[in-house]
Amino acid sequence: MSENLNDPGHGDSVASWTAVTIIMVGVAVGTFAFWFDLAPLVWASAVFTVLGVPAGILLKRAGYGVGGKKSKNNH
Repeated sequence: MSENLNDPGHGDSVASWTAVTIIMVGVAVGTFAFWFDLAPLVWASAVFTVLGVPAGILLKRAGYGVGGKKSKNNH
């Protein structure tokens, strides 16, 4: 099997894991709230879910992305 030397790391970084975790928690809480008809919590979880994207971007800019200065594995 050939080895891909241009492997970008597939998002294995603090920034990506944080963003995905925030989004997953927001969706899970929002689903629970929707199921039990808790409209304010549905909207709060929607906002929380959307905030996962800027959190990942800010962490990447801070050096926690793939190949970042503060990242453990510099690909």
